[in-house]
Amino acid sequence: MKLASLKWGRDGRLVVVSRDLAWCVEAVNVAPTLQAALDDWERCEPLLQGLADSLEHGSVPRVRFHEHDAESPLPRAYQWADGSAYVNHVALVRQARAADMPASFWTDPLIYQGGSDAFLAPRDPIPLADEAWGCDMEGEIAVVTGDVAQGASREEGLAAIRLVMLANDVSLRNLIPGEISKSFGFYQSKPASAFSPVAVTPDELGAAWTEGRLSGALEVELNGKPLGEADAGVDMTFDFGTLIAHAAKTRSLCAGTIIGSGTVSNRGPDGGPGKTVAEGGVGYSCLAELRTVETLNTGAPVTPFLKVGDRVRIEMRDAKRHSIFGAIEQDVAHP
Repeated sequence: MKLASLKWGRDGRLVVVSRDLAWCVEAVNVAPTLQAALDDWERCEPLLQGLADSLEHGSVPRVRFHEHDAESPLPRAYQWADGSAYVNHVALVRQARAADMPASFWTDPLIYQGGSDAFLAPRDPIPLADEAWGCDMEGEIAVVTGDVAQGASREEGLAAIRLVMLANDVSLRNLIPGEISKSFGFYQSKPASAFSPVAVTPDELGAAWTEGRLSGALEVELNGKPLGEADAGVDMTFDFGTLIAHAAKTRSLCAGTIIGSGTVSNRGPDGGPGKTVAEGGVGYSCLAELRTVETLNTGAPVTPFLKVGDRVRIEMRDAKRHSIFGAIEQDVAHP
């Protein structure tokens, strides 16, 4: 089934959305918000699934679903922990700032705890006070978990996944080196993220969801032109079960925790950084990777980071080219 949160107060109003994203039905009689549903998933999930089935059959009152009316599925969350499952991305970004790539990065996941008190809606502008900060989009896959016990195994992590969605993990690239040099992690360089209008249960994804990986091209556009079409199921070094188990090693995770994949990134056929979409490659899901490749090829980056007035779009489609999660579409704007 597909779930969304319409704009309403701080935590939105839960609705069930049709598979084609055209219609929705209120779920307030089951749970007022998505967080409330996650807190009581064993009771709520079958009731929400019943609403989803009735919606598909046209047997319940329905209204048009408009993506611009949606918040991120969880407008705020108890936890947002973003991993870096595509180690190819890590290698390229570190290469861009002349940082060493420890061998342990291929065996021990990276993860950071982002701000989760207020996410951007999927059609909200990206506020940018200073273009010199180097604003970048990052197209990602994310999952929402139920309760996860401390010390959970990978298999227990996989079983705890309730929903899958897309993410734009906004980064301020030029602030990152100064923060990292303090050896205390990200903060100012990681402003509010946005998630897709719709969150989807893993069973709804069919064969595209396998062992904690989502296969399919993640379409990232900048100002209406393709930037990336990397397959999210390829080159994912750490699946979501592994990321969840890593996050839960020393602490429990509460229902409603969001775990991100990190920027989706594919190697080229020769094992290198690949080519742009215009050159016949799958391109890149963030500007930092493109700028790194430009530096490798020409000695300096050519593509600028995001500027006020730029538009970013992130979407994934099924085999019939139907949108699965709706689109994240954001303009960069002055705060």
